[in-house]
Amino acid sequence: MVFSYAETAQEIQNKINQNNSNIQNLEKEIAIYQIQLDTLGQQKDSLSKSLKELDLTNKKLKADIAVTQNQINKTNLTIQNLSFDIGSKQDYINNDIDAIELGLKQMNEADQNNALQILLSGDNFTTIWNDVDNLISVREKIRDNIANLKQIKGELENTRQQTIDAKNKLTKLHSQLSDQQKIVVQNSNDKNKLLKETKNNEANYQKLLKDRLAKKDAFEKELEDYESQLKYILDPSKLPSGRVLNWPLSAIIITSSYGPRNGGFHYGFDLRARTPLPVFAMADGVVDGVGDTDIQCPGVSFGRFVLIKYNNGLASTYGHLSLIKVKKGDTIARGQIVAYSGNTGYSTAPHLHVSVYARDAVEIKTIPSKSCPGKVLTQPVSATNGYLNPLNYLPPTTASMFK
Repeated sequence: MVFSYAETAQEIQNKINQNNSNIQNLEKEIAIYQIQLDTLGQQKDSLSKSLKELDLTNKKLKADIAVTQNQINKTNLTIQNLSFDIGSKQDYINNDIDAIELGLKQMNEADQNNALQILLSGDNFTTIWNDVDNLISVREKIRDNIANLKQIKGELENTRQQTIDAKNKLTKLHSQLSDQQKIVVQNSNDKNKLLKETKNNEANYQKLLKDRLAKKDAFEKELEDYESQLKYILDPSKLPSGRVLNWPLSAIIITSSYGPRNGGFHYGFDLRARTPLPVFAMADGVVDGVGDTDIQCPGVSFGRFVLIKYNNGLASTYGHLSLIKVKKGDTIARGQIVAYSGNTGYSTAPHLHVSVYARDAVEIKTIPSKSCPGKVLTQPVSATNGYLNPLNYLPPTTASMFK
């Protein structure tokens, strides 16, 4: 039976090794796609470039899905191996329990034939001492079995915890796989929409970009005028000191900082995200609102956004998202995935926009828009003095983080 178990465990390990090999090969493929996307991102905007970006993103997403599926397979195999281990340890425990029960039975029988009865029956001292020796031997075996039982029980509890951890990982991987599949569908829809809007014509594409830029500039002017009229008294004592936020992406390249930009002011900063990446909560807090400005007026503002109010006195908006994972009222923890980066709203390339505010300076408001006549936009709005420089609250930057 031990040989059979070892053979089965080896087969499972071989399958795990094969999944690891698959993952390594896929990650090399993904790295090539990422290099191609980064190279493409440096080229001038054109319809051909946008279509190539969408195609490459789709290929990378499908490779990401394959990696996740291999990770799921590997985790399932790990759980199977751990289950074998649990079964084996349980057998050892049952054997020790049986040995202890036998020892107790033998001790009980010895007690019933005690030394006094043997003396009265006329048996000699040799017989008495032999029985005493046997009794001591049984007790020592019981003691050894109990010690062994405690050790195996501890190992069993550790293995069970590893199984629970693996199952939790499996749940997260299934959720990640579902997200990736949704984004693939959305990416394909974006390509079809672009082809429909431009009729696969470069001149139409450039006109589309020009129109969106004009609408975006007009809306930003409207919004800045509106926000400049809002009254807000910033109380510095309510703001946290120190770098209390975490980065919202796992890899940081800052493509546009907080401050003056193109004759205006950029109330936030942008992070490179050529393909959809998980976006993390920067601290503990509550989701104050989610939405999509493209539904009301395509291509002028945040697109899909999430507004989070943190427990530390700050708030943040994530903009241009591809997929939102939370809803209004959700309590979130630092490092939790709340969305995936994208290219919605006014965005000349996939990226993540982050605005940071004093917590009570920002709220979701509905604003009538002159740039989109007859339309209203619902999105986070703050008095201009309620915006804060995010880099003052994030971990220190290095020169390599700036494009």
